[in-house]
Amino acid sequence: MTDEIKETLKGATVKGKFLMYKERPLVREGNTILYGNMDDEYILQLIIMNEKEAGGKNVPDKIIIQIMKTDPALSDGDRIVKQELRSGLYEAFELGMIWLERLIGE
Repeated sequence: MTDEIKETLKGATVKGKFLMYKERPLVREGNTILYGNMDDEYILQLIIMNEKEAGGKNVPDKIIIQIMKTDPALSDGDRIVKQELRSGLYEAFELGMIWLERLIGE
């Protein structure tokens, strides 16, 4: 995870507040979606690899799901705990949330 993405997660707001989903920040920067609290040991990162047209709009299609450690002392490669490729944003986000919740212990 780049320093730019980390700063985006820390500073992205909607009307002065983080966009929250199930009490965790949800931030999109370009083709990267980050979900989770930087104070936790892990966060979810979704990388949109390509899009397809559906109903006249482009929607995310192939997505890389990554569970990443938030430890800044680790290199980007060492932070990745779990990774998989899925089709569709809903399926990718749902699987990523399950992984994250299991690791955080909720």
